[in-house]
Amino acid sequence: MKKIVAVALSLIAFAAAGTVWAQRGYGRGRGGGRGWGPRSVYCRMYDPKTVETASGVISGIENFIPERGMSTGVLITLQTDKETIPVHLGPSWYVDAQATKLAVNDRIEVKGSRIAFNGKPALVAREIRVGKSVLQFRNADGLPQWSRRR
Repeated sequence: MKKIVAVALSLIAFAAAGTVWAQRGYGRGRGGGRGWGPRSVYCRMYDPKTVETASGVISGIENFIPERGMSTGVLITLQTDKETIPVHLGPSWYVDAQATKLAVNDRIEVKGSRIAFNGKPALVAREIRVGKSVLQFRNADGLPQWSRRR
């Protein structure tokens, strides 16, 4: 009898864990990595009403974890004439897969949504122009490009 109860509890725990993992924003399916799904809290920070264009030079590139439980993303630091601002690009696997590679000292133009991230200004990139190349991260509504990949 104890064995049956133990097996039943194990199955319930396994099913509950699978349900949590299958929720939007988790896994590498359409969400593109833990927490990077289009309906995740982090990805919904993009606001089409706050889109602006900023030009400047990349002064830093780093990997970061935007929120607890998310996979690694890429952040660049943009030095403009007016400010130094972090620019959130997307999950590292998506950024690394792009044909055009960004580098420190590249002169770029970023179109993105201005947000407050951890109480400080930041941009969430929609697209970046570097030379004649354009890197697409989101569409005009903010839907991440990586969520559309198959």
